[in-house]
Amino acid sequence: MALEQYKRKRDFSKTPEPVGEVAAAPGDLSFVVQKHDASRLHYDFRLEMDGVLKSWAVPKGPSYDPKDRRLAVHVEDHPVSYGSFEGTIPEGEYGGGTVMLWDRGSWSPIGDPEEGYSKGDLKFILHGARLKGAWVLVRMGKRSGDKDNWLLIKEKDEFADPGHADKALKEGTVSVDSGRSIDEIAAGKPPADGKAEPRTFKPELATLSERAPEGDVWLHEIKYDGYRALGIVRDGSVKILTRNGNDWTTRFPTVAKALAKLPVGSAWLDGEIVVLDEHGVSSFQALQNALKTGQVGDMTYYAFDLLRQDGEDLAPRPLLDRKAALKGLLETAGSDILRYSEHVRGDGAEFHSLACRHGLEGIVSKRADSAYHPGRGLDWLKVKCRLVQEFVVGGYTEPEGSRSHFGALLVGTYGGDGCLVYAGKVGTGFDERTLADVASRLGKLEAGESPFCAAIPRSVQRGARWVKPQMVVEAEFANWTGDGLVRQASFQGVREDKPAREVVREAPLAVPGVKGGPKVNKKAATPLYAGIELTHPDRIVYPDIQLTKAELAAYFEAAAPWILPHLAGRPLTLVRCPEGASGKCFYQKNAGANPPEHVDLVSVTTDDGPAQYTAISRIEGLLQLVQLGVLEFHTWGATMPRLDRPDRIVFDLDPDEGLDPQKVVEAARAVRDRLSNIGLLSFVKTTGGKGLHVVVPFSRRHTWEDAKSFSKAIAESMVREAPDRYTSNLRKAERTGRVFIDYLRNAEGATAVAAYSTRARAGAPVSVPIGWEELDASLLVEPFTVRTVQTRLSSGDPWADYASTRQSITGKMRNAVGLR
Repeated sequence: MALEQYKRKRDFSKTPEPVGEVAAAPGDLSFVVQKHDASRLHYDFRLEMDGVLKSWAVPKGPSYDPKDRRLAVHVEDHPVSYGSFEGTIPEGEYGGGTVMLWDRGSWSPIGDPEEGYSKGDLKFILHGARLKGAWVLVRMGKRSGDKDNWLLIKEKDEFADPGHADKALKEGTVSVDSGRSIDEIAAGKPPADGKAEPRTFKPELATLSERAPEGDVWLHEIKYDGYRALGIVRDGSVKILTRNGNDWTTRFPTVAKALAKLPVGSAWLDGEIVVLDEHGVSSFQALQNALKTGQVGDMTYYAFDLLRQDGEDLAPRPLLDRKAALKGLLETAGSDILRYSEHVRGDGAEFHSLACRHGLEGIVSKRADSAYHPGRGLDWLKVKCRLVQEFVVGGYTEPEGSRSHFGALLVGTYGGDGCLVYAGKVGTGFDERTLADVASRLGKLEAGESPFCAAIPRSVQRGARWVKPQMVVEAEFANWTGDGLVRQASFQGVREDKPAREVVREAPLAVPGVKGGPKVNKKAATPLYAGIELTHPDRIVYPDIQLTKAELAAYFEAAAPWILPHLAGRPLTLVRCPEGASGKCFYQKNAGANPPEHVDLVSVTTDDGPAQYTAISRIEGLLQLVQLGVLEFHTWGATMPRLDRPDRIVFDLDPDEGLDPQKVVEAARAVRDRLSNIGLLSFVKTTGGKGLHVVVPFSRRHTWEDAKSFSKAIAESMVREAPDRYTSNLRKAERTGRVFIDYLRNAEGATAVAAYSTRARAGAPVSVPIGWEELDASLLVEPFTVRTVQTRLSSGDPWADYASTRQSITGKMRNAVGLR
């Protein structure tokens, strides 16, 4: 019924538009803006909701000026597949004219989207190639016929551009998909290079390592301190995208001009835009000053990768091949602004030592044979000479003495539970100009309460002024204290190329495969992993595959950036196996009398009264528990400090012994579709056994009883409809030939095995998040193990959007599953 009007208006034997159906599979909510040259030129604005594209015709197109209220006429729903349509609708057919994909990407609702849509006040955030930030659609009442008049308005945020209403429309003259203008599409010109410009730039990122790797398989480059940038060249036109996909071409005019002169039809270059100091060292502060004062002539673009050239996709080729092509291209250009990032092969430790002696930030080591993989992995490693990282500003102190504007910035980093963790003060490194600039930014972000999740020292709270956690700064500091605070932090500049939510504390890893192994405490003669002594490293933990305690520690050290976000802030139930996986194991809930130094203690209330549970927030705590023989980490469904409010639902799909694994896969998809049909996004992971977990993250607005009753209703509705396939009864006898849908994981105090946790089972299997598109029965027949998951870690996170997913169980959803 949702697409009935769409289909009734079109003759699909004459129009190339897709017939389409209501989409059932969940995923990122998509949006698209199509420039439509019909009887009148207009822009079709479409948001994915309830399996279709809710659509509005915007005659004048979107405006970045918050004062500009653009008319948006609500029209019939379109299929989600329409979001990729670009072409010409024949004259005489409904909507006859040329359609160009002007923008597309994903969107995130602010609040309950169904409620906002119903009330005519729909607020959302766009993550597109051209449209970004917060927007709102406001209904203005009925027009004649069945079409509503709405207004499309840009909210005031960092992306707003007052006074330049049509700037984006004037600059966006070609398709984000094919690179063609609307006239070229009408004329039937083939797409440029056969591939579109990227909707956003997702660069390959380096993992912080304790030391430089050795061996000729690694090449080493200088680590630059500037803005990561993708330079896109096509027929003399240039676009420069930041790592977050922002178009900063106009901010780097000299670099753009130099790129435009490259002797190439088209190319995508990856590199860093920097300003060098008097010693030839890149300085982020100098770059910031150049941007503020307009001294753009001082900027240099160090290119270190070439992803495409004249229509050829180079990303799958080995790094050395890509760099050879890049070097040849830049040598023919002969530009002082565009420079090739040189490298050395092998001798990583010596190169790192040399970089440090020359005052550089550090080096980046890359596998010479690796393809280009967006996201953070183990093919690229960064080794720093000094401690520098980004922080989120959550507040500031009042100035004292002769200081103006403010005293110190109160900063933090985000933990895996989405909480902003206080990390200390940044009080030096400012001059009068930067004090005034930062103070001006802070004034626009004033807030009435602290954005930090956990309590911060009272001495800091007194007289503190709080701000919304949106500004990211870079700071250099001496070290981390035992309490997780920075010492002697010095301001380096404001980072506008990185979202606040992506700022986490960086912890260097002893990466497996990096020759040299872990550091050794010579006095104790025991290896150190993340600074934690490992006794009996050669003890066999998994006898069937002869996996040692040292290998297990190395896995958890490498996997720390992936597993810690799923552990942080959650009370743990641990499975300890002092004699290894084949020996006697036991569950441990209480922390005990002598908990390890680097773990946290959480006070909880159980049926037996008050208790102290273990929690982990740092890699050191993780490795200490591995040292104590912990092989499994099971987590609560709530995070501190609100343990009375769950933030997820887990459906544990446990098959009967010998059941076809494909039945479990089908059960997971059935749960996903049932959730999607009522508006909930879900994620899936293996359990390290024969089952699967379907996980639904949501805001901490519900009680434990809400979570349990809702998940029970979902499970029991599936059992009623297919009693021969599913059961929700805990008794083993009821599982014969069926999949047990365990909703009891959602009771207070119940736990589920954490993502990336090992299991105390033969083969050292690991519970691994996967994408719905890759869900296959083979993952249950041959699960990921400690030895096979390493490649997986370097290929990106299929749950990258988990932490940012904002949704809740609405009254409409409860009604849909039979709850009142």
